[in-house]
Amino acid sequence: MRRATAALALVALASAGAALAPGPSRAHEAALPPLEFEPPAPGTYTLQRIMPAPDGEVLGLDGHSHRLARFTHDRITVLGFVYTTCIDPEGCPLAQRVFDSLQRSLVETPALRGRVRLVTLSFDPARDTPAALRAYAGHRAADERSGVAWYFFTTRSARELTPLVEGFGQDVRVSVDRLGGLPRRELSHVLKVFLIDRAGFVREIYSSLFLHPQTVLNDIETLLMEQ
Repeated sequence: MRRATAALALVALASAGAALAPGPSRAHEAALPPLEFEPPAPGTYTLQRIMPAPDGEVLGLDGHSHRLARFTHDRITVLGFVYTTCIDPEGCPLAQRVFDSLQRSLVETPALRGRVRLVTLSFDPARDTPAALRAYAGHRAADERSGVAWYFFTTRSARELTPLVEGFGQDVRVSVDRLGGLPRRELSHVLKVFLIDRAGFVREIYSSLFLHPQTVLNDIETLLMEQ
């Protein structure tokens, strides 16, 4: 898969009184579209190493600081960038619906429990504080006892976020819309979800066209078959 050039363009920052975008969409509750192709069976293909997953400082739901590398090694990791006010049905809500489905499938598959983790990383540190992420995560932030941990992270600032966004090649643009006389901070991005192996290497990058629970599960099983 070709890697897109990273573009984090901080065109402008909103003022402290900037109006917020609408709240988190409930689109994740809608059914996922059917898979329009038959994915190859696990283990019948090889996923090449694309790049090492970048490392940097992130904040957990409790506000404590962590190195992201702690959550991209030793297990298969599925990582996606979101922001909690995203309302594009083919963007963050789609990713969360796929992650919801993956979490259910992983919990229901004993052979995969404890071997896979999910990571959601916000690229809107200005609004996605740990408290905002806690509200967004809700029941999704499962603990280790379920066998499938789902971690939610943000960063302290755009400065700390930038190396991660650029390292993953995640395209993000921040602009200010002044229509109506009030500035509103807006984000635009291309949906990407990253499959990371136990050694910390990105092995697949899913766009919205190929992001489906079954393809991701098959790829996870393929990686777990590697010696």
